[in-house]
Parts: sequence; structure tokens; C-alpha cells
Amino acid sequence: MTSTASRPLPRLIATDLDGTLLCPGGGVSPRTAAALTAAERAGVQVVFVTGRPPRWMEQVSAHIGGHGVAICSNGGAVVDVRRGELLRTYPLAAADALKVVGLLRAELPGSAFAFEFPGGFAREAEYQLRMWGSDEPHAVASAELLLADEQVQGLFKLLVKHPELDPDAFLGKAREVAGRYVEITRSSPFALLEISALGVTKASTLADWCHAQGIDRSEVVAFGDMPNDLEMLAWAGSAYAVANAHPEVLAAVAQHTVSNEHDGVAAVLERLLGLEPLSS
Repeated sequence: MTSTASRPLPRLIATDLDGTLLCPGGGVSPRTAAALTAAERAGVQVVFVTGRPPRWMEQVSAHIGGHGVAICSNGGAVVDVRRGELLRTYPLAAADALKVVGLLRAELPGSAFAFEFPGGFAREAEYQLRMWGSDEPHAVASAELLLADEQVQGLFKLLVKHPELDPDAFLGKAREVAGRYVEITRSSPFALLEISALGVTKASTLADWCHAQGIDRSEVVAFGDMPNDLEMLAWAGSAYAVANAHPEVLAAVAQHTVSNEHDGVAAVLERLLGLEPLSS
């Protein structure tokens, strides 16, 4: 593949992880790892921008850029992954969280709640765990009690599960009921909502990071696959949806790449950097 010398390199690559950069099994393929390394060597900063909480980032720490920083929880937290240190959070006020819990509990019976906060994770008993960390100690109580007792102080992400509803229908109804108070999105294949403070998205926190680095949005290339990526993909100067993306994302983003299973992010980086593709 020849170099695209006439096109200046982006200064920053912002990529989602699950369903975008990572293989279906959750790892980083050799081809993608090589492309990330080549981007860093070319002076292109790579920032992981994910819905994952900070406590799930150790699994990808080997591939974090030289700066060591990731934007987590849909923009709710900025973490130095290598040092295990929260650099900044964008908290959801307890009063707003309590209002949203009440609205969703009333309008969408069966909803169960959990919280990501600087001290860890807490949940209601009805909120069933499917992912990593289920064996880690955490508080279990009603959402109202957890908020009233300040057990989730500084929370930056409220999670809501429903056992029966279609994921997109769940998102649409929740936004209708409580969207004026908070940001509500989703990234999971099941009915799980991710809620942040009003105005806090992947895009808003990435914009803050870029501003601090003196990077203009026109110098950013972003990658994503799910509704929680939409604001970031719209904000970046150039954006790509992977082929396996949610239909809404595929419709909203003009540029597409192959699926995460086929190293879609790496394919674009190779083209931008003028690299020969490495077999997966």
C-alpha cells in the first residue's frame, strides 16, 4: 500500500473498544496492535474512548498510548490506566440520579439500577451481573438507599437494566421519560442503559482532552459502533463506523470500514499511515 503523502496525518485517533477496536473475544489482534504502535511512532496520539468503567481497563493496558490515559464510562471519567489513577470525573448529581431512578422505576417497572463511582461499584440485588468483577466486593441495596447514604458519592455513571424490553425500545422510552435531566445511551446487546450527567458524553470529554493538548477537532479521526459513540463520531473531523455497527450508527456516519472481527480500525490506520496490512 502506498503512502498518502498528500493527506496530512491526523493528530489524534479516538477509538471505542468493545465492538470496534477489540476482537469479538475482547482481545487486541496482532494486526491492530501493530497499527496502534505504528500510529504512536508516527506521532499520532491514540486515545481509547469507551463505555467501560476504569476498573475494566487493565485488560487493555498494554495497548494504551504513551500518555497512558483513557476516557471511560462514556466520558464520565478520565483515568491514567498504568498508574490506576482517576485524573478527572464528571459527576452526576445525587439529586438528579434520584429523580431519574424514580421516573424510570415508575414508568418502566422491572428496571434495576447500579452505580459506577470513584470508590468502585454498587447495585441493587435485582441488577444481575454478567461481566467482569462480579466477585469483587461491592455494596448491594436499593438505589434510593445507596444514594441517600452517600454510598455512591461522586458517581459518574448510572446503569439501568430491564429483564424483558427490547434494548432500543428501552432507550427510546427512557429518553422520553428522563432525557431532559441526564444523558441516556446504550452500548450492550441486551437492555442496559448507561446514564451520565447532562452534557457529559464521549464527545464532550474528548473535546476537553483535545483542547488541553492543543488539538483541533478537524485533526481527530474517530471510530465507533454503538449509540454511545454517536456524539463522538459527529464531533470528530473524520469518523468511521465498523461494518458490525448498530444500524443507527451506520446511517449516521458516511465512512465505513470492515468489522471489528476483520480489524476495521487497523485497516483505516494502515491506509492513513501508508502501511502494508499485517495478516490478522
